[in-house]
Amino acid sequence: MSGATPGVVVAVLNCGSSSIKFALFDASAGLQTLPRRPWWGGKVVGIGGGGARLQTQDGTDRVLALGEASPYHDALGAILAALRERLGSTPLLAVAHRVVHGGAAHAEPVRVSAALLAELRSYIPLAPLHQPFALEAMEALLAMHADLPQIACFDTAFHRSLPQVEQMLPLPYSAWERGLRRYGFHGLSYEYQSLVLAERHGELAQGRCIVAHLGSGASLCAMQGLRSVATTMGFSALDGLMMGTRCGALDPGALLYLMEIEGLSLHDVGQLLYHQSGLLGVSGRSAEPRELLAHEADDPRCAAALALFVRRIVREIGALVAVLGGLDLLVFTAGIGEHQAEIRERVVQGLAFLGAQLDATANAGHAAVISAPHSRVRVAVEPANEEWWRRGTRCACWPPHRARPDEPARPWCAVSAGPACRWATCPGSPRSPQPARRALQARSAGCRPRARLRVLRPARRRVHARWRRARGLPAARCRARCSRRCALR
Repeated sequence: MSGATPGVVVAVLNCGSSSIKFALFDASAGLQTLPRRPWWGGKVVGIGGGGARLQTQDGTDRVLALGEASPYHDALGAILAALRERLGSTPLLAVAHRVVHGGAAHAEPVRVSAALLAELRSYIPLAPLHQPFALEAMEALLAMHADLPQIACFDTAFHRSLPQVEQMLPLPYSAWERGLRRYGFHGLSYEYQSLVLAERHGELAQGRCIVAHLGSGASLCAMQGLRSVATTMGFSALDGLMMGTRCGALDPGALLYLMEIEGLSLHDVGQLLYHQSGLLGVSGRSAEPRELLAHEADDPRCAAALALFVRRIVREIGALVAVLGGLDLLVFTAGIGEHQAEIRERVVQGLAFLGAQLDATANAGHAAVISAPHSRVRVAVEPANEEWWRRGTRCACWPPHRARPDEPARPWCAVSAGPACRWATCPGSPRSPQPARRALQARSAGCRPRARLRVLRPARRRVHARWRRARGLPAARCRARCSRRCALR
């Protein structure tokens, strides 16, 4: 934790199968200017394994007793208790969730509702290591704090800029019409990179850029103009690169053989592809490259796993270079990409045909730029930041925490120590009556219940005038002050 206590905060949850990462961001200056680094955060690890612990960045590390029936619910309760203790009377504006799969319907963050949860459950088979746990967290928070706004932010959204030729699968066209397409993942990580790379590398980042997100899950994204034009993950989070326990791209004939000849069930194949393949499956020892590097010299399976891991990265980078027509900037990010200098060195050695060369000293020190001065391709290392959130500032149902600039902030939920929420509910919520009023609340975005407008289908000017009069603002000031949050300008 750094700096003074903020006036209002936004919480972000990143839920995995056995852990929940959480972070608090200072939103005192507004949602348009969230800081890049959290004010405070931590994680709960070991969920469902009998050794759950709550760890925070200020040094807290304590054992949690989670029930067997609902360990995720209990872990969230522990996180909320830690938030109450840390925040005191500081209002919690909302909670944002990283959701791995949003399908084709969601290109922007969306307010969480029962209908949205039902839709997102249909994508669980495509991202079983993450999707069900994010949904479980949302459902638990809805049950515990129904008035707390929750926003779903999708890993697939950044890749909506992919051209159709990159989205299509070589299946009958009816499959495309049913929604079978390449979605792409790790989008929150790539979106953050699209911002920081422009700041650090200027015009070079606007050119032909490949970002390598190498962690327990791994993928590549080719960017041009800082927009996704190709990526290695496709319909599911299994595609593309070899990963810690996931296989990556695989000949479908191998799956047919496993099921028809070796008699594996559908469940067995799922377990094999998601949990028993990749670095762990080939090495038979670990999914962590750091451990495999330590045993590479005396264990040929560890050596084979690392060689295959690097080869798949080099081969996929080559394919993306062909799509881009060359390469100006290669960026490593996420756990392996940021901290494993040996893996970076082997990958760049495989790209020598592009003129990429490393500075050994800079690479060993994990410098921001690790390529040699005479390298034809700039090679960089950039920390990942999947918890930071920009796109939610444009969410249509995102509520401001002040009705007027001079009005003190009010808490949204019982997590903070203030009074209960009395603000208008989100459009689409079952607590919001009448479709016309729901739409009106979306546009006025901040009316308190007694200031709600009671017209059904008014003209835009009339709605804006009533919105202005409800706050006692003259027209000129109203237009200036609501220009960022009112859809009726």
